[in-house]
Amino acid sequence: MIKQDLKPFLSARGFSKKSLNFYKGIDGLIYMINFQKSSGNSADNVMFYINCGIYSAELAQIQSKEIVKAPHEAECHFRARIGELAGLAPDRFTIASDTDLDELRTTLLSALEEVNQFYDTMTSARSIVDYYTAGPYLHLGEENFHLLLQSNDVAAAKQYWYALREKHGAEKRWAIFEKKYEAIFDKYGVEIDKR
Repeated sequence: MIKQDLKPFLSARGFSKKSLNFYKGIDGLIYMINFQKSSGNSADNVMFYINCGIYSAELAQIQSKEIVKAPHEAECHFRARIGELAGLAPDRFTIASDTDLDELRTTLLSALEEVNQFYDTMTSARSIVDYYTAGPYLHLGEENFHLLLQSNDVAAAKQYWYALREKHGAEKRWAIFEKKYEAIFDKYGVEIDKR
């Protein structure tokens, strides 16, 4: 199915295949679609996941990491299972003797098209940061603050700070994050209300 259906579909959208990964690079971003085999597969029952990721050279530089050309899924700055991006896609797919392969193919191609459309909206490191700050998510918190403050978007950085504090301030772990984030604001000479 990958060879006959998915590879031509993704190739037509600019992706190239390497092992069970498909990559497309544009303007410092690498978009990735990863097919992950599930453990416990047999000849009669194959389960797999589809992981989606976006790697940003700019965010890698902020992290002081070496820039890579073909990142592993875990190295991507944006990460999601296909079900988070494509409404009707399950988090795990199964192929068994009773699987309707035409229906599975249709579901897969439709979900991959939704992912491709989502990727079209993620055009920069700032897009990734905006996604996580809108959550607000702790994922990439330090990198998000660095990018916002480097670009002198103090208002967005403060808004993200207050949203994170509102969402996570009562958690024990917040004290650890708060200390790290305060140090970043201090580095850029920006004061925040710590009340």
